[in-house]
Amino acid sequence: MRERSSAGVVCGRLVLLGALLTGCQSPSAGVAEDGRPGEPATGSPSAVSPQPARPSGYGAVFLAVDECSSFGTTSFTEVPCSGERAAARVVARHDGAVRDGPRCPATTDFVLHISEQRPASDEDGDGAVPQGYACMRNLQPPHPGDPGGGGGPRTIVGDCVYSSGDGQVREAACDGKGEQQPEFKVTRAVTARADCPASTALYVRLGGDRPVGCARPL
Repeated sequence: MRERSSAGVVCGRLVLLGALLTGCQSPSAGVAEDGRPGEPATGSPSAVSPQPARPSGYGAVFLAVDECSSFGTTSFTEVPCSGERAAARVVARHDGAVRDGPRCPATTDFVLHISEQRPASDEDGDGAVPQGYACMRNLQPPHPGDPGGGGGPRTIVGDCVYSSGDGQVREAACDGKGEQQPEFKVTRAVTARADCPASTALYVRLGGDRPVGCARPL
């Protein structure tokens, strides 16, 4: 089966983007089938062959949940998860733009943005690919989306941040091995600042139903 590719962009996790990726609605959208059974000639009976079933798994829907992508962030290809080119697995898939959709799972490592594709001819029966985004998890470590990992599209409890100026913070690896040294650690997620413990020195925007992160200095 041939591989399909689509331009994609990784959204790195910055509080700058507001608990980014708030996003990663529905399971991956189905792809419309094209082609209809041929019409029989007038006055002559003709049997209509049934439409072949669309294969399940790899190739049925572009980057559906549990499918895998190749290495690459500015461009990527859907590949079988068992292949040597497989780099990350889709843990959630939604149509539309990230800003308009639900957030990715907490430990998502990165997000791929999928450009809309409407091919003039559809020789393989895959149909159009709508604009969307896929929440990805690396098949092998490191996992920047894990608590303290220093990346990912969301800030979660256990993550560390540093001040980037202008009242903004960005995530840094808690072990101090990243490019930036961590200054604060998010210890709790609450609904309002008043619910944070007395040791809180910084409030971090997390989003969701507990949008306030209580961070203590390191």
